[in-house]
Order: sequence, then C-alpha cells, then structure tokens
Amino acid sequence: MDAVLHARGVDLLYGSQRAVSGADFALHPGEVAAVMGSSGSGKSSLLYCLAGVLAPTKGKVVFDGVSFSKLTDDELSTLRRERFGFVFQYGELLPELTVEENAALPLRLAGQRKAQAHAAAAEVLERLGLAELKQRRPSQVSGGQNQRVAVARALVHRPSVVFADEPTGALDSANAAAVLEEFLHLARSQGTAVVMVTHDAAVAAHADSQYTMTDGVLSQRVTV
Repeated sequence: MDAVLHARGVDLLYGSQRAVSGADFALHPGEVAAVMGSSGSGKSSLLYCLAGVLAPTKGKVVFDGVSFSKLTDDELSTLRRERFGFVFQYGELLPELTVEENAALPLRLAGQRKAQAHAAAAEVLERLGLAELKQRRPSQVSGGQNQRVAVARALVHRPSVVFADEPTGALDSANAAAVLEEFLHLARSQGTAVVMVTHDAAVAAHADSQYTMTDGVLSQRVTV
C-alpha cells in the first residue's frame, strides 16, 4: 500500500541550529506512528514539517502524491483545514465556545451548515462519553474531558491524518491512558492515520510503528 504521507531528506534549520537532519518518514492509510524523543530532540519540529505548518529547509514532504512545495499558502491552509486534524498537549480549545461548538469548528470552517456540523459533533462527543457536557464551556469540564473534546475536534471531519503533539502530556496517568485509548480507537474505526510525538514509551507502545528522534536525527522505523 502506498504511503499517504512521506518525507524524504527533510532538514529544518532555525538560523544556524539544525532541528531536523535528513529525516525520512512514511505513513500509510490508517496507520498510527509514534515519534519518541526527549525535549529538544526535534520531534515537534518534524511533526510540523509533516503537517505543512513549517517548510523544510531542505528535502520534501508529500501528501497524497503532491509535494507541499508545489502548493500555495492558501492551498496548504485548505489542506490542513480539510484533510488534517490536530491534537495539542493542552487541548487549545476556544474558551468562549461550548464543548459542542469547539468540536464542530472544523466543519463550520469548511462551510458546513450549523445544524449539520453540530449533529456530527454531537455524534463524536457521544462516542467519547461527552454527550451530557456538550453545552458546557471548557472551563466547566475537567482536563481529561477537555482533551477528549480536542480529540473530537480533530476527528469530527474524518481527516486523512491527525497530528498529535504530546496528546496526553498534560494529563495524569489514569486520564492519559483512557484518553489515548479512546483517541486511537476512534481514529482507527474511521480509517484516520495518526502521527503522534511523545516522550513516553507507554504512549508509543500503542502505535503500529515507532521512530526515535535524537538531536534532530530520526531513527529507522520499527514495526510493532
């Protein structure tokens, strides 16, 4: 099966500092890949290159057969909005919106009508055990529940790939395990591939394939 997303020889420089060095990466449809590394290893920088947020200094990233370098800024923005999802360490929910409004946001930004978007969001929230909280605001629910809302937002539009940056890093161990299990189960059930970066071997153990990043160098992949 062809890779839906791949990188070849990706370098990323911040001034004279090399954050990513010659990275090769491949992700297949529905696959969950983990990139492990300590703080400052370059794993988040690689993630944002793979997501088209940062442009590599050298090398290329290709999604669905098209190199990011061939796309305009507007085309890249549309790609990220419609084909990608994102989960961040601290959720990054909009505090002025309800749980349901936050979860529906990708669909609303894509132009879907409010009723349809909210119905889709409500369905995903129910699958994550959040149906009774959909009218609350982020400040009115727990940290674990906030992160489940972030997962719902990332998956509501059935993206091809979700990029997760330390998706359970801000949670205690019990909440982290529960959120991760629900996140990956929902992603796999709808055929969404996942790239997650983590410093936690227990998180990486849930992936189909694992990479390790050290001083900007990505190791050979290991299939689990």
